[in-house]
Amino acid sequence: MKVMKFGGSSLANAALIKKVGSIAAEEHKKEPVVVVLSAMKGVTDQLLSMANLAEQSDAQYKQLYSELKERILSTTSTLIDRKSWIDTEMKMTGLLKELEEVLHGIELVRECSPRSLDLVASFGERLNAILFSDYLTAQGTETVMVDARELIITNENYGSAQVLFSQTYENIKNRLKGSKALVVVPGFIASTESGITTTLGRNGSDYTASILAAGLGCGMIEIWTDVDGVLSSDPNIVKNAFVQPEINYQEAMELSYFGAKVIHPQTMVPALELNIPIVIKNTLNPDVPGTVISSKIRKHTTTITGIASIEDVALINIEGSGMIGVPGTASRVFTALAASRVNVMMISQASSEHSICLVCRQKEAPRALETLRDELKEELETKKIQKFELIDELEIIAVIGENMRGTPGISGKLFSSLGREKINILAIAQGSSERNISFVIEKKDTPRALTVIHKEFLEEG
Repeated sequence: MKVMKFGGSSLANAALIKKVGSIAAEEHKKEPVVVVLSAMKGVTDQLLSMANLAEQSDAQYKQLYSELKERILSTTSTLIDRKSWIDTEMKMTGLLKELEEVLHGIELVRECSPRSLDLVASFGERLNAILFSDYLTAQGTETVMVDARELIITNENYGSAQVLFSQTYENIKNRLKGSKALVVVPGFIASTESGITTTLGRNGSDYTASILAAGLGCGMIEIWTDVDGVLSSDPNIVKNAFVQPEINYQEAMELSYFGAKVIHPQTMVPALELNIPIVIKNTLNPDVPGTVISSKIRKHTTTITGIASIEDVALINIEGSGMIGVPGTASRVFTALAASRVNVMMISQASSEHSICLVCRQKEAPRALETLRDELKEELETKKIQKFELIDELEIIAVIGENMRGTPGISGKLFSSLGREKINILAIAQGSSERNISFVIEKKDTPRALTVIHKEFLEEG
């Protein structure tokens, strides 16, 4: 059995949904297939905007709802023939009516809790799964839709729920094993043990596919998107960026975390545990081989595998002679930030212990600064800490590759190339795995940095 996941960019309109349907139906003729679907492109963002506007009692959410309803029903009428139209329309309008009532409820109480937001966000995948399943059925392919909320069980961490794997895998085996029909499952969504809708985090449909493949013991996961595979860098910036034919799971995890949006970072975990290969394919260019992610790959011919980046980050520098030799300062800093739900993306501290540098999302930086000033108020008053420095408009660049491990001179070559371009580096971090060197630069320097690193390491011949 194979799991095929199609992202929102592959399902943006009726023509693309037809193309995806053709790809899935042809594959189903060869072997049993489970298809995992994202919402149509842009729909999840639209749903979240509706919820936020409804919470503010802003009537504009009704306009967004009307636009979504028109798009969904127009796409449905294009795809479904007259014979099947009434049944599909009833399902779609019923689900849209439910969405309208949820939004009205948010408007009335003027509150959108994380639990309510997950429910609203779930409608994009649910609508798309019904539409796609009914379309394939109308085209003569035996198809069944199974709601992911009946399969994937999570805790109550709304917005980014944690999967309860033993229950989930049992549900998947009981419901999907041995199915002769093509199975369609909405991605991204799950439910608690009591049946409350949860989500797996943005772009979580990849994760859904990996969970289903692990539960079924599949031989392969295909992630279909709008690029030819995992690229060596951002092709919008680096003109010579190219598709890597093979990368290992660890490289894929590093690249996905640092901004390579081809695959969700958590996707690799269930696949890695059972050694299930993941193939990244292009819906618009299905004949291209794509990128295979697995544990057994041929050795790369280049020193690094790829360059990725995270934009819109800020750096907070904590300086003070009173931190030198004092146990627990770093612990207090990170505990306080965790309590304020600030995600620390990168840490750097010199052995002198005179300063701690941390990097977070730019939008979280004001909250982080306020939290630190409150937590370390006494140290500030007694001058044990001299200052907090906030620098924004920054970007993290990550240089990633399996061949970096145990290879001398990588850092020297990297920072020499940046020095020649007069690019200033504000902070550096490297893990002991040696697969990743991360550094922080000003956002305006990113295009030059990516281009020079790519030329230095990935265009060596």
